[in-house]
Amino acid sequence: MESGAGELERLRARVAVLEAERRPRHRVRSLVAVVLVVVGCVLAPLGVVAAWTADTVGDTDRYVKTVAPLASDPDIRNAVANRVTSAVMDHLDLTALLSGAAPDQRPLLEKALGALGGSLEDSVRAFVHDKAQAVAASRAFATIWKDANRRVHSTVEKALTGSGGGAVRLDDGAVTLDVGPVVDQVKQRLVDEGMTVAGKIPELHTSITLLKSDDLDTYKTYFRILQLAGTWLPFVAVVLVAAGVLLAARRRRALVTGALGVAAATALLGIALRVFRAVYLDALPAGVSPAAAAAVYDALTRFLFTTVRMVVALGVVVALGAWLTGPGRRAGLVQRLWTSGIGAVRAVADGAGLRTGPVGPFVRRFRVWIGWVLVGAALLAYLLWSRPTGWVVVGLGLAVLFALAVVEFLAAEPEEGPGPGPGGASGVTRTA
Repeated sequence: MESGAGELERLRARVAVLEAERRPRHRVRSLVAVVLVVVGCVLAPLGVVAAWTADTVGDTDRYVKTVAPLASDPDIRNAVANRVTSAVMDHLDLTALLSGAAPDQRPLLEKALGALGGSLEDSVRAFVHDKAQAVAASRAFATIWKDANRRVHSTVEKALTGSGGGAVRLDDGAVTLDVGPVVDQVKQRLVDEGMTVAGKIPELHTSITLLKSDDLDTYKTYFRILQLAGTWLPFVAVVLVAAGVLLAARRRRALVTGALGVAAATALLGIALRVFRAVYLDALPAGVSPAAAAAVYDALTRFLFTTVRMVVALGVVVALGAWLTGPGRRAGLVQRLWTSGIGAVRAVADGAGLRTGPVGPFVRRFRVWIGWVLVGAALLAYLLWSRPTGWVVVGLGLAVLFALAVVEFLAAEPEEGPGPGPGGASGVTRTA
């Protein structure tokens, strides 16, 4: 008895020594895992901005496609009409306008312009503004807008990243868009309406401001760094979080924490973009239309906000999936509710005489592998999706959930039939 007790003490001492030797290595491994996950979470929002910089700012076709809808934006049209009207009025000779009319027609002209309200200059300005708005609302303006933005793209890229070449320049931290072709169209419409003096206006290259900030030189340094990082920065963030999860002692908890950390960090980016929008519009100088500037900002950052929502949704879905498949008490309760609910549906189906034939045993045998194939298929669909959104992530998650429910339904054990009947025939066991 004493020999057995001594042996037990020696085993306990040996286990204590092994635990003492293992603990420092375990702590170092856990520390490295935490560092990797934290760095990955910090890089996630930067990766989102880097992807946006490469996708929208660095690609001319993508940039033009992004800002093309602005041609139908009322605020942009109004800003263009106002700028064109000012340019035309600065070069329109009102004295020549009146002297060009026949003496007997001059009172009628003054009366017609006066009917528009206000002074003669205000009346002519209102008339020119109507024509400018008509041009801005025409199909021709959409083409002018696209062509002008294609030409100005290198300036936008230079403003935000410091790259770009050619004859691009920034005027006091401003990116401007030449709307000279709109002036030409307005001049032609004025001539067609009988205001022939408008034909004498020289060729004008007036512009509207797309971006304006005294801090553009500061911002472009950071944008340039993100542009150099390219689209690989998001993958680096994912690899770091994955490495941290693999190194962690409790991998499932690390996965939940990492996924929620990425979602939270990216959500903070979305909040920062909203705050920056308000600050940026508040600091606009006089002469720049806040409504038009807001429309341009929203158009340029639309893909950025879409990506933010997608990453947040992906992080929440991954964290929820990892938690629900875990051994926790609450997760176990959800699992039991899931299994009992599907079991109840299967019992009703069995009672209705539904037979699955050889499919049931096959699914029951390879249930785990089928589940992984479904998850892999959803992941592949996500990776192949050109520009996934948050709703795409949610839709794929729900699709996997539904597919797993079908697998669980097919794999459920069939209920046994009733016992021997009155005629002595034994009950038939239902097979899946």
